[in-house]
Amino acid sequence: MSAETVPTTQAERDARAVNSDGPRDGHKIAPGEIAIGVIIGRTSEFFDFFVYAIASVLVFPSLVFPHLDPLQGTLWSFAIFALAFVARPVGTMIFTAIDRAYGRGAKLTIALFLLGGSTAAIAFLPGYASIGVGSALLLALFRMGQGVALGGSWDGLASLLALNAPEGKRGWYAMVPQLGAPLGLIVASLLFMFLIAALPAQDFLDWGWRYPFFVAFAINVVALFARLRIVVTPEYATLFERRELQPAPMTETIRSEWRTIILGAFAPLASFAMFHMVTVFPLSWVFLYTEESPVRFLAIEAVAAALGVGAIIASGYLADRVGRRTVLAATAAAIAAFSGFAPQLLEMGEAGEAAFMLLGFALLGLSFGQSSGALSASFQQRHRYTGSSLTSDLAWLFGAGFAPLAALWLSAEFGLLAAGAYLLSGAVGTLVALWLNRELGRTID
Repeated sequence: MSAETVPTTQAERDARAVNSDGPRDGHKIAPGEIAIGVIIGRTSEFFDFFVYAIASVLVFPSLVFPHLDPLQGTLWSFAIFALAFVARPVGTMIFTAIDRAYGRGAKLTIALFLLGGSTAAIAFLPGYASIGVGSALLLALFRMGQGVALGGSWDGLASLLALNAPEGKRGWYAMVPQLGAPLGLIVASLLFMFLIAALPAQDFLDWGWRYPFFVAFAINVVALFARLRIVVTPEYATLFERRELQPAPMTETIRSEWRTIILGAFAPLASFAMFHMVTVFPLSWVFLYTEESPVRFLAIEAVAAALGVGAIIASGYLADRVGRRTVLAATAAAIAAFSGFAPQLLEMGEAGEAAFMLLGFALLGLSFGQSSGALSASFQQRHRYTGSSLTSDLAWLFGAGFAPLAALWLSAEFGLLAAGAYLLSGAVGTLVALWLNRELGRTID
């Protein structure tokens, strides 16, 4: 499909009209331009993600599962939380077919409106007091809608950024997509912190928690237009084609690249497991087992996420000097050591909680900052676009999808040390995958 025949939706036509002052034929597209689109897209997606994650701890157990004790309600809430990660590969399969038939712009438009619509629908969710178990069923449906949409929101810009990175700067540009995670967490944490502090507890549970979901929908619309403004230009369409970043058939990709998909999904397991161990799980532990106000912990989370931004940036600097594979392996070993003592810090009061979060986000930033580089570098170019998307889905599913549920259940049954054992398993998975995948090691060093 040529740049001139890319199917056009109304959103794409609007984006092209706005883009009349943007890149023109013959304009050399700089990696920095691609990076802007990547950061905007990832930040909006992670904001959605963290709005739901925070509500899974602070709202849904009492709204949807008030007939259960707080621990059981939170465990069920985390079970529904995991459904999005189960649904993501399904979304990738559906939207790959849409991409092949109607183009990247149509795919992105449908996926991001599905994401925004599912998120906005949660804002209208009735509670158990109104419709009984129907509340949990609706929440599960909307959560799966988010997951399917996230599977379709892959725009290929991260892979395009890596392929167009200057020589000697591949690690630096590999970390750019990962900045969206801490940025999205900072905004979501501060928004919930403000609402909890400003509203009486009953008002927050009645209606205040719904406001961030409306904000998420608005951010999605803005982010969609910003990404379309980049993706649908003729220059970018041509660049995607020249780099062979076109959607390949899913069955063909799996048949040809199954080994890379499996090992690529396990290579970043340590950082993806760590992701929820320092974002969602500690909030649930503190909320259930201490008398501390969520306001203070959300403030700690926002500060720690800011440190995570700096650590992600540092990972790019380090990767370009010692190699991304070395950074991934070293941080996996550090996460293994962290798992042996750090979870117990959550039982040591406010100072222990702050130490856990700050140290955790420093390690998370260093490892997560290079995890995107491990996902796509080993694919043949023909399969890079589809294979990277599917591998990312599986990495999130295996590494992060069930992490809050598993960590909370293990810590409730066997103590916080058991939650550390779950994190240790992720670190071991990364080290084994890097050792086995020798081709990956040669490609990303």
